[in-house]
Amino acid sequence: MKPRDRSSEWFVPRWGPLKFRIFVGLLFLPYTGMVLSFTVIGSMLADTIHWDRVVAALVVYFSGLGIAAHALDALGSKKIKPWGEHFTRTQLWTMAMGALAVAYAVAIYYILTRDIHLLWILALLEGFFVFAYNLEWFNGKFHTDGWFSFSWGMLPVLAGYIIQTNQISLSAMIMAGAMGLLSYVEISASRPYKELKRRLHQGEGAAADLPVEHLNQYEKILKAISFGVILLGLGLWISRFWP
Repeated sequence: MKPRDRSSEWFVPRWGPLKFRIFVGLLFLPYTGMVLSFTVIGSMLADTIHWDRVVAALVVYFSGLGIAAHALDALGSKKIKPWGEHFTRTQLWTMAMGALAVAYAVAIYYILTRDIHLLWILALLEGFFVFAYNLEWFNGKFHTDGWFSFSWGMLPVLAGYIIQTNQISLSAMIMAGAMGLLSYVEISASRPYKELKRRLHQGEGAAADLPVEHLNQYEKILKAISFGVILLGLGLWISRFWP
C-alpha cells in the first residue's frame, strides 16, 4: 500500500516507534535547523555576544517554529495531511499552545529584564505569522513563498541581532535579506518536491512515469541549502571562540 503520510522522508528516522518517527518528522529538523541558524547568524553580527541570549533565541524559535508552527501546519492543511492522522487535533493544539507559551515566556522575560523593547515588534509579527501562515488565514493570503521567506528567513536574523543589541543595523538588514533569499529558494524547491513525491507515491496519471531523478534533484537542493545554512551558523559561532 502506498504511504499516506511523509514518514518515508529523508529527515525522518528509520528506527523507533512510528509515532515517535512521525513526531520527529513533524519538526522538520533540517528546516528548523535553518531557522535556528538564522538567529545565530544574526547574533554573531553583534560586537559583544551575550551567550545566554543566543541560547534564548534558539529556545524561542525551536519552540515557536520547530514545534508550534509545524503543529499548526499539520492542523491547517486543508487538502493534504502531511503526517496523516497520527496525532489528534487536541494533541496538535496542545503541542502548539504549550510550545508557544514557552517561546513567549522566554521572549517576554528578556524584553522586561533586559529592556530589549524592539523584540516586542518581532514577537507580534512572528505571533501573527505562526497562525496566519500555518492555519492559512485570510484565504491563504499569507501562505506564500514570499511571506515564508520574510517570517522564517529575515525575521529570525533580525531577532538574533536585536536580542543582542536592541537595535537594527545596515549589516543586519543585509544579512536578513540574504537569508530571506535562501529561504525563498528552499521553499520554492520544497513545494514541487512535496507535490512530485506525493504524486509518484500515489501513482497519479502521468506523474507515475516521471523519472526519479527529478525528485532526487529537488532533494539534493533541499539538503544542500539546509545543511549549508546550518554549517554557516555553526562556523560563525565557532569563530567567536577561535577567530
